[in-house]
Amino acid sequence: MTYGGLCVPERRFTRFGAGLADTLTISVKTQMFIFDPLKSPNMIRTILLLTASNIFMTFAWYGHLKFTGMPLWKAILISWLIAFLEYCLMVPANRLGYVGGLSGYQLKVTQEVITLIVFAIFALFYLKEPFHWRYLLSFALLIAAVYVMFKK
Repeated sequence: MTYGGLCVPERRFTRFGAGLADTLTISVKTQMFIFDPLKSPNMIRTILLLTASNIFMTFAWYGHLKFTGMPLWKAILISWLIAFLEYCLMVPANRLGYVGGLSGYQLKVTQEVITLIVFAIFALFYLKEPFHWRYLLSFALLIAAVYVMFKK
């Protein structure tokens, strides 16, 4: 049985009473979380929202590092204001992805990979930090984790 493009097996539970007339069959639909992410518009929207939210969060967490002369309380306040915008994107992204069939685990691993990609670009171009081959290797291992997470 399919439901909204997802495979939904039907499970039947039967409760037996005193006789056949008391038999109650309950049908429960369980959602399978295995699907082709590229064919899901919710997945694409989720990835776009997660990417946008991670850009905001990266600036909230690390943007102040270029302004070390700024008072700490001011950096914290500005970071909280930026983080609010991040939450306005992250919460809908997670809701959309979860309703679209992603598990919480899949959402988290996807978000972490996006975070690392956004941070690598941020560190290179905003913080002007060098990129080392070890970073590339560690990112490749995380991408391998995503592959394992989504493998059928």
